[in-house]
Formats: sequence, structure tokens, C-alpha cells
Amino acid sequence: MKTRAKEECRWDLVSLGEVMLRLDPGDMRVNTTRQFRVWEGGGEYNVARGLRKTFGMKTAVVTALADNSVGRLVEDLMLQGGVDLDHVKWVKYDGVGRSVRNGLNFTERGFGVRAAAGCSDRGHTAVSQLKPGDVDWQQIFTHQGARWFHTGGIFCALSETTPLVAREAMQAAKAAGTGISYDLNYRPSLWQSIGGKAKAQEVNRSLASLVDVLIGNEEDFTVALGFTVPGVDENLGKLDVAGFRAMMDAVRGKFPNVSLIAVTLRTAHTASRNDWGAIACDAEGKFYEVATRKDLEIYDRVGGGDSFASGLLYGLLTGPDAGHDVQWSLECAAAHGALAMTTPGDTSMATLQDVQNLMTGRSARIAR
Repeated sequence: MKTRAKEECRWDLVSLGEVMLRLDPGDMRVNTTRQFRVWEGGGEYNVARGLRKTFGMKTAVVTALADNSVGRLVEDLMLQGGVDLDHVKWVKYDGVGRSVRNGLNFTERGFGVRAAAGCSDRGHTAVSQLKPGDVDWQQIFTHQGARWFHTGGIFCALSETTPLVAREAMQAAKAAGTGISYDLNYRPSLWQSIGGKAKAQEVNRSLASLVDVLIGNEEDFTVALGFTVPGVDENLGKLDVAGFRAMMDAVRGKFPNVSLIAVTLRTAHTASRNDWGAIACDAEGKFYEVATRKDLEIYDRVGGGDSFASGLLYGLLTGPDAGHDVQWSLECAAAHGALAMTTPGDTSMATLQDVQNLMTGRSARIAR
């Protein structure tokens, strides 16, 4: 895949999505805790932050926040992440949140037989009210320049207008020669009141024709795009690689514009013990796999897929000039995703050296 020259672009990547305040009860449960720790997070934003903090690339986020203390807290957290905030849209707050507010995400980690669980409070948020014409995409992609654009199914599930904003952004990005990635990131709770799986498939299929790199987990391609995965037992969580190959061939046939399909493969034995792997398929039908990490110990699984995406895009953006082919990019993605799940919060705390060490098989022995 060819991308725009770094010298002609202000940013390596621009993402579009909601950034929420995550309230984390730590080792407690949401319904019994007496205190929370806060983080910023959002599926699309996490990719931009990972590329900036772990991989040292220049990134920006397009989002909207209600201009109150909670919004300014989210801003303060994002500033620590180093992502450019020039295109954050601030919306006047009405005092109580009747017309606009900021999203809250209460998420507990889970442990052993108790699965991780989340409770979102994100109705009428500022970003869900974005509509076509609110963002100057020509300024971002044509005048300032971005090598890559990333968004996903979480943003597109927020309202009736957000898929239209995503389409507008994709069309402007494509016209400017900017690469486009889309993470399906299916969330049943977001789609259930606006048409469920059927609506998700309608929206995602309509946008997939504009995408260069399509990303998802082992469930996303079925529920968010409507493709079956032969040989996968949903009840047992059996992951049949041959089935995924067949599914990716079907996706490639339906969307020949997609240059790369990347799928994370996870079997959750318990909330804190997962098998973690990945598979990818390029436009020529060539497959790439990484060895599955068996019994990977999980501290906080939220954001693992987003860190996978940022690792993948780092490899693709640096490309052959750095010796990074698709296989290397997939290995980087899987390693970064695994590392992100060893720390709390939605965003990665890994360094590039951490990722490289894991890719080359360095042990977990203490370094000092």
C-alpha cells in the first residue's frame, strides 16, 4: 500500500471518534465500589494515542466535547497522551446536560470466571451530534495533510448522523490520497436501540467500499458485516483458522478495494487467561499468521484490539523502507495488543522497546 510522503503531511494519522471518561473501580465492581480511577479512552482515539506514545508518530483526533469540567478533564488526559487536539470541537454546555454532555464509561476488569463488564452512560454526547459539514475535512486532509485516517464502528453506532460524518471524512481522505482504516468494533449496546445487527451490517457494508485496511475480531465480521465463519463454534469459542481464511476470501470478493483484512483471534478460557493470535489477508489473497500466545495473562483487556490496530498501522506506515512488511506489521500488532492488556486503562503503556522485545522472544525476566 502506498501512502503519502511524510514530508508533505502534518500528521501520520488522524482518527475520528468519541473520547469518553472511563471510571475504573480497580479490583472492585462498579456496583459495590466506593472509589474510581479515571482514564480517557475511545476505540478510535486509542489508536491515535498508541501511535503517538508507543511508536512516536504524529497523530491527531477529531472529536467533540461539552465544554465543562468533565470535558476539560478528558482534554487534560488527552494532552498527556500527546495527540494533537487542534480539531476538537467544543460545544457550549447548558448547565445540566439536557442538550449536550460528555460520555462516561464505567468498566470493571473481571477476573477468573467473572467476565469483564462495562456500563456506558453516553446518550446525547457532543460527538454523537456531529453532522456532515461540521468538520473541515479539506483543511485536514488537503491543506494540512494526513498520511492515514482511522475510524470505526463505535463512532458510527453513536447516532443516525455519525455514519454520514464518517463517509464524508473517508471521501475527503480518499480524494487527498490518504489511506483509510476501519475497525468494525461491534458493540451490541450501541446498536440495540437503532436497529441492532441489521442496522450495523447496513452501515458497515456501506462504508467498507471506501476502506483500505479492514480490522476486526473473531466476532465482528459475522455480526457487523454479515459474513459467516465456517467451523467456528460460537458457544465453545473454537477458532478454526481455515474458517477464517474462507471468511476473508468472501470479504475480499465483496470488497475488492480492501488492501488488507486483519483479524484478532481470541479464546477466553477465563477473564484473566486468553489465547491471543491474529491472521491477515492481502488483496492478492496471501495469508499471514502469528503464532497464538497460549494462556496469555490478562490484567485489563479493554483496548487490546485498539493497540493491535495501532501496531499494525505503524508497520504499514513505516513500510519496506524500515524493513516492515505485512508479516512484520502483524507481529507488531499482536505484540502491542498483548502488552496493552497487561496494564490498566484503555490506552497502551508499552514502549517501542517493549514491543520489539516481545516480538523477538525476550523473556519477562526483570530488567535493571
